[in-house]
Amino acid sequence: MIILHHLEQSRSQRIVWLLESLAIPYQLVRHQRDPKTKLAPRELKEIHSLGKAPVIEDGDVVIAESGAIIEYLIDKYGDDTLTPTTDNEKGLYRYWMHYAEGSLMPPLVMSLIFSKIPESPMPFFIRPVAKKLMKGVTEQFLAPQLRDHFSMIDKHLAKHTWLCGDTLTAADIQMSFPLLAARKQLDAQQHANILRYLERVEQQPGYQNALCVVGPLKAM
Repeated sequence: MIILHHLEQSRSQRIVWLLESLAIPYQLVRHQRDPKTKLAPRELKEIHSLGKAPVIEDGDVVIAESGAIIEYLIDKYGDDTLTPTTDNEKGLYRYWMHYAEGSLMPPLVMSLIFSKIPESPMPFFIRPVAKKLMKGVTEQFLAPQLRDHFSMIDKHLAKHTWLCGDTLTAADIQMSFPLLAARKQLDAQQHANILRYLERVEQQPGYQNALCVVGPLKAM
């Protein structure tokens, strides 16, 4: 049986969605974040040296990284319902599977980190400098990058029901985490296609099952 190490409010939610969609028996091991640092607990390092989630165990096999886990589960346990069939769809599938973590998540994570700077403990005379630095990086670097990402995704979804065409694939499961996490940053008019797409995501039976198991993600 697959063992999934799940960290609250993390990328591992989408692995629960995949497991539920493929009807793969699994055991969920829950881990709580450190209340002060919000980081994963040290015991996760006993499973994988990086100490992050998601991580799965399948017998003697231990796999980290969402994309690698998704590909492993699809290859070993999938029934072709979540993979593309045409060459064009396969190209889109490969792109979005890598884009989610390689391009979209870095500025989202940086944006989250910089938004927390003013809340962090620091000497009072440093706080104005920290706020100014955070504002400058956000307005001049992060915000323009994210606008470009969201615009590109929205234009793509104006022509496609799902990321790879007319049917849901594992690429949509991979992309669900960054887009759901970024929902608060989306504009109802400029990003209407993304928001409609997220509504379709939330209507999927496997996603609904995952909500029952691990709960919803909080937007960044």
